Amino acid sequence: MITITFPDGSKRQYPEGITGLEIAKSISGKLAGEALAVGVNGQTWDLTRPIEQDAEIKFYTWDDPQGKDTFWHTSAHLMAAALEKLYPGVKFGIGPAVENGFYYDVELPEGVVLSEKDFPKIEQTMLEIARQKHPLVRRYVPKDEALKYYEEKGDPYKVELISELEDGNITFYELGDFTDLCRGPHLPHTGYIKAVKLLNIAAAYWRGDASRQQMTRVYGITFPKKKLLDEYLVMLEEAKKRDHRKIGREMELFYFSQRVGLGLPMWLPRGTVLRKNLVNFLSRLQREYGYQEVITPHIGNKNLYETSGHYAKYKEHSFQPFTTPDGTEEYMLKPMNCPHHVEIYRSKPHSYKDLPIRLAEYGTVYRYEQSGELHGLTRVRGFTQDDAHIFCTPDQLKDEFKKVIEIVLYVFDVFGFKDFVAQVSLRDPNNKEKYIGSDENWEKAERAIIEAADEMGLKTTVELGEAAFYGPKLDFMVRDALGRRWQLGTIQVDYNLPERFELEYIGADDKPHRPVMIHRAPFGSLERFVAILIEHTAGKFPVWITPEQVAILPISDKFLDYARQVERELVDNDLRVFVDDRNEKVGRKIRDAEIKHIPYMLIVGEKEAESGTVSVRRQGEGDKGSMTVQQFVEHIKEVMRQELKR
Repeated sequence: MITITFPDGSKRQYPEGITGLEIAKSISGKLAGEALAVGVNGQTWDLTRPIEQDAEIKFYTWDDPQGKDTFWHTSAHLMAAALEKLYPGVKFGIGPAVENGFYYDVELPEGVVLSEKDFPKIEQTMLEIARQKHPLVRRYVPKDEALKYYEEKGDPYKVELISELEDGNITFYELGDFTDLCRGPHLPHTGYIKAVKLLNIAAAYWRGDASRQQMTRVYGITFPKKKLLDEYLVMLEEAKKRDHRKIGREMELFYFSQRVGLGLPMWLPRGTVLRKNLVNFLSRLQREYGYQEVITPHIGNKNLYETSGHYAKYKEHSFQPFTTPDGTEEYMLKPMNCPHHVEIYRSKPHSYKDLPIRLAEYGTVYRYEQSGELHGLTRVRGFTQDDAHIFCTPDQLKDEFKKVIEIVLYVFDVFGFKDFVAQVSLRDPNNKEKYIGSDENWEKAERAIIEAADEMGLKTTVELGEAAFYGPKLDFMVRDALGRRWQLGTIQVDYNLPERFELEYIGADDKPHRPVMIHRAPFGSLERFVAILIEHTAGKFPVWITPEQVAILPISDKFLDYARQVERELVDNDLRVFVDDRNEKVGRKIRDAEIKHIPYMLIVGEKEAESGTVSVRRQGEGDKGSMTVQQFVEHIKEVMRQELKR
């Protein structure tokens, strides 16, 4: 017999070799029907995999990320089985679950080119296979047997993957006539999948290497009920309307130029105002928390990033080093701000009385993203982080961490991000070579994050293997107005960079001690934050941040002088205003202002000019009546105070 411990702490005895599905059935038929996977000692397993020893378990349903991940991972195999049936000779790369659905990278037989017109027959074939309720059968395969299978099949991609695996850890999954190399986990059978939609096709290089074979990446999504697919398709249509690239063009916020370079956004005048408002907002907030702003170069000596460890870990995702004209020095476009801030800390000696030192910068960094991965402002090659690094004593660590959480929570409140979870991102205990630093420092850092999040009352999840290479972190996972999940804001604890750079402060005992670093970025990057904010608000920004707050619309040229007078009064009150002096009817001016998401329109004509008033119209809400200019100023400033929670 083995002891199974449930999330509420209760325990039950079961025969050795029992499966998660059998345990679920022993609890209730409803649970057995809803469970998609089972967590066993922190790892996600198939429901049909035998449990051979005492374990802590948790069942995952469609409502859990692990449940969806298992569902969509199985769906990738289902799509691969359909592709093999339809296009014999197809070769397979990798097919993971992603945030919304799954994809599979494939090399199609010679002469076959997939397009969206092929989607219906692939979807139909997937559903036909799903209805047959094929079990997903997991089996261990010796390495030589696994290699032989794929060599005979003529699939070089799987052969390459298997060659890198250790014998004894290789598993195949069988789905009817289809076999795939996979770690799992998977659904018990394909019958769980009731609705299928293929989304798009893209080109992808094998293993992300532009020098290797270009493959076809097919994206799809599946659901356990057709109703959920219908709702998702409605959401996709709404998402198209909210696409930040579309709204950004309409509002004239940013621009990409092929001549300037892929993934390098340029901020237009209105977008620059928006960006500066974000910077000013956070700068004021940071001053209240004792931050000092610094500026560092856009490039750095290669040795700096070798010392920090960034070059070894990220050289494939950084722009390549370049040499000085005399060939004596190597430099890089800055991929990270933290090593620069470390050097600022090292610029003079520090006592424990100086700590904590909080250095903040809106630092632009550069990463090489493949052209196929670039996407508007959310995936770029040059972006500006609202970066800060706190150097503190170990005793100060938890309090400083909690203060950063306070900043993040205030930012979310102001911008209306109310649905979020704090993800505690820890080291993968089974793959420690991916990280730098001692076990002792990692354990201290992880403990500090978990305790701080708990004391701040945050709703948290724990994700193994999601830590930065130098330390664990707290990532804030936010859902926008359409329910889509974004990572916004991160806080990281780092014992390792202070070690690598030999940072010190003199303690109360007059001896040198090592400080701890906190890395934090509430926005993450200005580019990505603006993209998410556009899509969350559909371009209807809070009044205090919007580039143009007020459009003054004279009914005709006769009232242009009065419109200019109103404009001067509003500008004197620090409002962002313009007069629409085009020779157009006022109805057209209102429509154009609505499209540009200008919060307030002030219509002025004969009555307003004579009475010294304005007719106020709120974007998306309609007429708000007549006000004096001063009354309007008081109204809009009160709206902004409420938006800023001040």
